[in-house]
Amino acid sequence: MNAEIRKLYKLTEKCTLCPRKCGVNRLKGEKGLCQTGNVLKVASINLHYGEEPPVSGENGSGTVFFTGCNLACVFCQNYPISQLCNGYEISAEKLADKMIELQNKGAHNINLVTPTHVYPTVAESIFIAKEKGLKIPILSNCGGYENVEVLELMENFIDIYMPDMKYSSDENAKKYSKVNNYVENNRAAIKEMFRQKGILSFDDNDMAKKGLLIRHLVLPNNISGSKEIFKFVATEISPDTYMSVMAQYHTANKSSAYPELNRKITQEEYDKVLRDFEDAGLYNGWLQEL
Repeated sequence: MNAEIRKLYKLTEKCTLCPRKCGVNRLKGEKGLCQTGNVLKVASINLHYGEEPPVSGENGSGTVFFTGCNLACVFCQNYPISQLCNGYEISAEKLADKMIELQNKGAHNINLVTPTHVYPTVAESIFIAKEKGLKIPILSNCGGYENVEVLELMENFIDIYMPDMKYSSDENAKKYSKVNNYVENNRAAIKEMFRQKGILSFDDNDMAKKGLLIRHLVLPNNISGSKEIFKFVATEISPDTYMSVMAQYHTANKSSAYPELNRKITQEEYDKVLRDFEDAGLYNGWLQEL
């Protein structure tokens, strides 16, 4: 086990893996909001074809869905995994073997879905897998509420960061994801990811190999604050940044209890967001149709 992995595990003694800093001793099995102690659980490990084109490609993305999450989004579409924690236990060694299996099946990358709260075991698995011959890019498909200190420790394990930028308002982040100081921590994390990996780059087959790809889910009634997010990306990251502007929001989990979230977005709302994207000076985007 290398020094970075030891430091990551050390952070779980009084857990500060994410900005919540719950302070529980996860090495002894205690659990914070992410509902994860000292045991790694996954919901599924398989090839996934529904990601952005340079992630899924023709062969699929080697996707690992981890159970638990350091956010509590009322509209989470994966809530049986993220909040109900459905899944099964797996060791770091076994997960490494699964990564090799995905590579052997032709996966373009290893896509770690919601890994923030389990980075120590994830890093250990990557370390083991690379010793066994893992060569495809490692992608962190995370919620974007990250601890910069932890991202620094993950620098040598991750090739592509695919974080969410969910809100430009701390008030909305608190109301809909039960989290404090989201904007400051999210933006600091995005800056660190960009420092590490830079603009998204591609191999000869137009598959992502290294860099930053930001996801932004458009919420009804401008709850996500898209315009301000685009302005931040264009001015404080780079106008060349790649973004996926997602239109697939639908009522899920507890969102029907919030009238302002209890519907899909309209074409008018999405068109307005796309204009804001262009007006900010951004142009590297994957857009969707309603």
